[in-house]
Amino acid sequence: MDDVKVIEIKKSIFEDNDRDADNLRADLKRRGVFLLNLMSSPGSGKTTTLIQTINRIKDQVRVAVMEADIDSNVDAVKIREATGIPSIQLHTGGMCHLDAEMTRQGLDNVPLEDTDLVILENVGNLVCPAEFDTGAVKNAMILSVPEGHDKPLKYPLMFSICDVVVINKMDVLPYFDFDLEKCREYVRLRNPKAQVIPICAKTGEGVDAFAQWLLQEINNWKN
Repeated sequence: MDDVKVIEIKKSIFEDNDRDADNLRADLKRRGVFLLNLMSSPGSGKTTTLIQTINRIKDQVRVAVMEADIDSNVDAVKIREATGIPSIQLHTGGMCHLDAEMTRQGLDNVPLEDTDLVILENVGNLVCPAEFDTGAVKNAMILSVPEGHDKPLKYPLMFSICDVVVINKMDVLPYFDFDLEKCREYVRLRNPKAQVIPICAKTGEGVDAFAQWLLQEINNWKN
């Protein structure tokens, strides 16, 4: 019996997306717009972290936000009301991630001529968003204390592509079996270059460090 031919569909999809992402990055570079892709699981505190961060940097850089969700406009409204910056909602039509073309479609509705930094809050998921290059300059992810310190072992791709890992909800550390040093160790195992920044988005503790990391990355990118 002849061997069955196997067609690697996913490979071609990723290759096309990678090309689209590179083109988008180049286009944004020409426009002078820095794109940050922020990922995490649902409930980790992405939106609250963004609000705290944006209010610390919006006098230094012009910021816009794209909120990606399967449905609703809750987060886009919350960002706009809490920060006063442009914010749009992207509906993914049931998809659990954004790819480069979807990101471009969102950017078409952002006033890029008046923007230095676009933050894409990706769909809450530790698997699919990590598989698709959005065209971002940097990838960031938030891991909350209640999720456990072993997540870098369970979701290797997510942690391997991130330039910074923000550990949120440090205020509840005494109530959970979360080992910060082990978490750092596991992150280094997946990605030795990734920075780890503990914060509490609710109180603002540690958010200055994340804000400064972001401003420094933008400055490095421009120069």
